[in-house]
Amino acid sequence: MKKKINIEGMSCMHCVRHVEEALSEIKGISNIEVNLQGKYAVCDVDNVDEKEIIEKIDEYGYDVVSIENI
Repeated sequence: MKKKINIEGMSCMHCVRHVEEALSEIKGISNIEVNLQGKYAVCDVDNVDEKEIIEKIDEYGYDVVSIENI
């Protein structure tokens, strides 16, 4: 299932790489695309609890505003 994760706190390409790294550490997430201007990430998610996504991104210093199925 494809999900859009709206994220606050990204301000540069370094932030984009951090978010990509955070999401890539979660087993079951693939095809990660992070959009700095739109402040979101889109990825394929297979059997991953949204709470795990929120906690992992928080560990990296960013805030998940919402997660939508697309």
